Amino acid sequence: MQGTPITPELKAFLISIGSVSVDPSLIPRARGSTAGPGAGTSSVFFRAGEKRVRLSVNKNSTLSITAAGDDGTVALLHKGKELVRGKLEPAIAHCPEQAFITLCERCIFDCKYCPVPKLQGHVKSDEEVLSIVDDVLRTGTLKAISLTSGVETSIEEEVERVLKLLPALKKYNVPIGVSVYPTEGCSRKFYDAGVVEVKYNVETMDREIFQKVCGGLSLDYILDRLKEAVEIFGKNRVFSNFIVGLGETDESVRSGVEALAKLGVIPVLRPVNPHPLRSGECFTERPSPERLLKLAKMEAKILKKYGLDPSLAMTMCLKCTGCDLVPVVDF
Repeated sequence: MQGTPITPELKAFLISIGSVSVDPSLIPRARGSTAGPGAGTSSVFFRAGEKRVRLSVNKNSTLSITAAGDDGTVALLHKGKELVRGKLEPAIAHCPEQAFITLCERCIFDCKYCPVPKLQGHVKSDEEVLSIVDDVLRTGTLKAISLTSGVETSIEEEVERVLKLLPALKKYNVPIGVSVYPTEGCSRKFYDAGVVEVKYNVETMDREIFQKVCGGLSLDYILDRLKEAVEIFGKNRVFSNFIVGLGETDESVRSGVEALAKLGVIPVLRPVNPHPLRSGECFTERPSPERLLKLAKMEAKILKKYGLDPSLAMTMCLKCTGCDLVPVVDF
């Protein structure tokens, strides 16, 4: 069983569940640290061969992870039946091999599926951010720095927050990616400051759903910023999260993926993660394995048509691949 790979079908199944019960003795191994950003780990990364999957920790999940060998091997089981063996990857700062840092854990916008506006969390200082990067650097695994952020007071201030940090981050000599709500002209500023990739999220390409769940934002504005970004960064360097499970049809996903790919943008098809703080505020349904696989294969054909390749990503979600089925990388 140890040699069993994570097939696209298996990864789709695991992502559709999205959570796992973990033997508490294994959490320090997944954490990579007992303090700082790794403390209170709420998810784990399971890797078998070249594939990885990220699962949130839930003691009531039908999936479970237990120790399976003295060499650090663990077994991933479904209702007690072993599916695959692999290892837990340390994730000191959100994901393996990156310092993936949320600068501001607050947001003035009120997207109905997102818990961040309700949580109104911490805003990191520049010193905290650099300390996190240093923590990852000390492990010898730092391959990229990725920055994301909510919106504390204005989108302009969040862009400036990132720009202020970039000079200090260049010294690490790794690719830097940025995912924020964009302002007009910010892509040029990011590029000139050394950023190699950006991700501006459309969230959904179904305009009716967008209006219901992200009414404070403008889809056309985001699309304009994505087009502007491709003109500056080029193809295969501009991404956009595209949530699946908000009530959209498969056809709307297909047309949305094609519209983004035509611009030179690689969509990240992200299964919705229903949160109790947003219960009943909008339709959310975790996609089935069959739907995830169908949509990922559809996306793969469209990306190939437009000459886009997710495997070339150097930062952020497409470099990690833990949360999504990624064309070219996963199948």
